[in-house]
This record gives sequence, structure tokens and C-alpha cells, in this order.
Amino acid sequence: MTASLLAMQTLSGGMALDVYFGTYTTKTKSEGIYRSTLDMETGRLSEPELTAKVANPTFIEIHPNGKFLYAVTEGKTGAVRAFAIDPVTRKLKPLNECPSGGNGPCHISIDREGKILLAANYSSGSVAAIPINVDGTLSGPACVIQHKGSSVNPKRQKEPHAHSINFSPDGRFAFAADLGLDKIMIYKVDSATGKLEANTPPFAKVKPGAGPRHFTFNPDGKFAYVINELDETITAYAYNAQSGELTEIQQVSTLPEDFKGVSWCAEVKAHPSGKFLYGSNRGYDSIVSYKIDPAKGTLTLSGFQSAGIKNPRNFNLDPSGRFCVVANQDSDSVCTFRVNPETGSLEPAGSPITIGKPVCVRFLP
Repeated sequence: MTASLLAMQTLSGGMALDVYFGTYTTKTKSEGIYRSTLDMETGRLSEPELTAKVANPTFIEIHPNGKFLYAVTEGKTGAVRAFAIDPVTRKLKPLNECPSGGNGPCHISIDREGKILLAANYSSGSVAAIPINVDGTLSGPACVIQHKGSSVNPKRQKEPHAHSINFSPDGRFAFAADLGLDKIMIYKVDSATGKLEANTPPFAKVKPGAGPRHFTFNPDGKFAYVINELDETITAYAYNAQSGELTEIQQVSTLPEDFKGVSWCAEVKAHPSGKFLYGSNRGYDSIVSYKIDPAKGTLTLSGFQSAGIKNPRNFNLDPSGRFCVVANQDSDSVCTFRVNPETGSLEPAGSPITIGKPVCVRFLP
């Protein structure tokens, strides 16, 4: 039986997909990493269960083979923990942990071969590449790169703050969105050693004061998008897969024209079909949706969904693109929306479930 079939189980006469949630465990009832199942017919999430007790596993990622899960331990001394996923119970068994290469790790990603884990450390403004062993355990960092510099916002950009790091679709490059520098740092990835080195060009700029946070590619790999936390925008880029270069083509707001309050962005995701892009707003609590021009990569605002949403951090689309699952940090809840395949609009599905300070959503592949 394949890993994808193992991830499914019968629920309410249909099929269900395993979903894992990373959380904050300070000043909350959360105790670590939780798991639920998403009914692929109704969008209903099952009652969550604790799968591993761990402090502040705020961002998690699952190995491409579906056998292992990795979680940051967000704190002054950063670490990444490795777990084995039980194929029957879906509980997590601790394997080992290693340093994240800095303080305040907030994001991790894994290459498509499952050999290298990348970590972004917000507090120290550094990134690290960590080899993954065949048994799922982590080696120590193969390299750590300290970002340097600042930008124009005196409160948030006095120093570097690496907020995410992602692989290119072919795994040859890594892109680190640094909120403090207003840059997307670009690195070449040595697949043999797991080390990173500066690319030529070494970075792509965003508008001063934008504060780039999270980054994603369109499924066809021709375009990339970064969501900017501080000025509530998304910047679209054309991507050169040979050189790793990003060329800006558009910047759009994530907010309605008449919004006058305070808001910050968090997550950005492209729909598996490549037809839609979504971003999360905190303050103007909502998920914003856009249509993607398949030839140009440009974005056209489609609408907003705010039902049951409060301070949405991470959200994710299931691999089929039928549902969007949103983690609401401030309301201790997770809610689900059905995706309209023609328009990309989000409609409430199922009922919210309660999880203490949920901040990350990952599906078992």
C-alpha cells in the first residue's frame, strides 16, 4: 500500500486525509503537535488528538515519503526535532534533535528528495542547511549563514530577520525571505554536501519597508510570490530556473481599498491547479484570494473570506486543492473552507475544531 493510501482512512462513508498542526505551548492549553483527519467529502475535521508533547513546535514539515515529521522548537536556543510517524496510529515517535543554526527558528522546508532540511531563524537572522539521514534522523547543520544589514522600519528592521526559506521546484536553489533586510536571499544548493552558497545574483529586492515573510512558487515553476508582512502586499516575480533570478512583475495589496485599520500578513499559498493564489491577513482577519494569469503570472483580486477567522497564521490547501484549512492563533481554532474550482472562492465547510494557539497546518502526503 502506498504512503498516500495509508494517509487515507474511511470516515463518514468517504475518505479522510491526515492533518498535523504545529502550535505555541506558552500561555495556552496546547501541549505540542496535534493531528486530525479531514473528511474529503464534507470538509469536516475530526476531534484533534495530541501526537507529541513538545515545547513551541510552531512550524512543522513532513518528509516527502510520509514517514517522518520535523518541528522547530521556537526559543532563544533554536532546535529542530525529528519524529517518526507511526503508520497505524499516526502518533509521533521522537528520533533526535539538532541545533537550528540560530535563535527563534520560525520556518523549515525539505527538498523533494528528502535529503536536506532548511531552517530560517528569525531572532538571529540566520539560515541553516541540515542533512536528513536515511532513518529520518537529523545530522548537525552542514552550514549556517548569518544575514547582515537592515532596512527602513526602525521598529522591525534594525537587523536581519530570516522569516522563511524554500527550495526551488528542482531543488537547485534556496530562497530566504528576510523581513529585516527587505530582500529575498538566493542560494545555490549543493545536493551532495547539503551546503548553501550565495547565488549570482545573490538576492531579489522588495519595496523598502515591505518586510517579506513567506514565499511560494506557482506549480508550473515559472512564477514566484512573496507575501510582505509590514506593508500588506504580495510581490510577484518571474523566475529563471537556470540562473535562479527573480524579476519583479507586480505588487498588489492584500487589503480592501477602504480598510483603514492595522493589519499584518502571514502566509501565502498557490492552488495546486496554478489558477489561484491565497494570502492571510491578521488585523483585517481574512484570507485574500487572487486569480493568476497563466501566461503573465500577474494577480487579479478575487475576494476575501473572513468567516470564523481570527489572526490567521499559516493555512494550507490539501493536495487535491478541494479544501483550505486555516489555523487561527488568537481564537484557538482551526476552520475549513471548500475551494470553488472555477472561481477559487472559499466557502465555509464543516465546523471549527479547538486547538490551543495553532499556527501551522501540514497534510500527510
